[in-house]
Amino acid sequence: MIQPVPSRRDTIADDLRDRIVTGRLKSGERLPSEANLASQYRVSTATLRNALAVLQAEGLVEKTHGKGNFVRRPLHRITYVGGRRTPEAHSTDLAPLSVTIHTTRVRARGHLAALLKMPTGSPLTEILCLGYEDERPHSLAHICVPCDLVPAAVLREPLPYEAVVTRLTVISVRLPTPVEASTLRISSTLAVLAITRQMADTAGRLVEAALLVLPGDRADAVFTTHYVIDERPTKT
Repeated sequence: MIQPVPSRRDTIADDLRDRIVTGRLKSGERLPSEANLASQYRVSTATLRNALAVLQAEGLVEKTHGKGNFVRRPLHRITYVGGRRTPEAHSTDLAPLSVTIHTTRVRARGHLAALLKMPTGSPLTEILCLGYEDERPHSLAHICVPCDLVPAAVLREPLPYEAVVTRLTVISVRLPTPVEASTLRISSTLAVLAITRQMADTAGRLVEAALLVLPGDRADAVFTTHYVIDERPTKT
């Protein structure tokens, strides 16, 4: 049987991957320039970039605009269990997580109005939370809340309602939108974990609708399925 000949792209990706896995290229190390690498492997810049794209999709290499390509450091992994996120145990090898918060006024429309069960055009406050690990985007959350529940100042503390319960959590895996890929600095071929969450207070009022987006290389979701066993005797 004739084995297919690996493409130059795959051969370059295999070599760089081996250098990363074996530690010859260290975590956080900047790779040679694309022009240098193309010359080293005797290929066009386009072929070299295709090889780097393979490693970027695998989460081994990260491209920073204006700085170059870097061996990606170990990432915090976040696990969603029952609608709550749980960061993995602290490691000195991992950079601390931080978040930037921006708020803006929007109007309830379409899917958002349906989630909050509000008339179309109702005023909302949208809270955009972009999580960072060191200087790298780590997670993205769009949270929409009725305006009367949000203070005028930019939020730095939990939202001003208590005893909230999760009414709906829908989890899906999909490719990122162009805006999500750009914001999170990830490949458009890297799947993301998309979580739509609906929250209500104990009186039943819907107080939050949120869309959380986490790249698949740093997020897990745990599902629990409850089975009911029918122990009634069978007829013979």
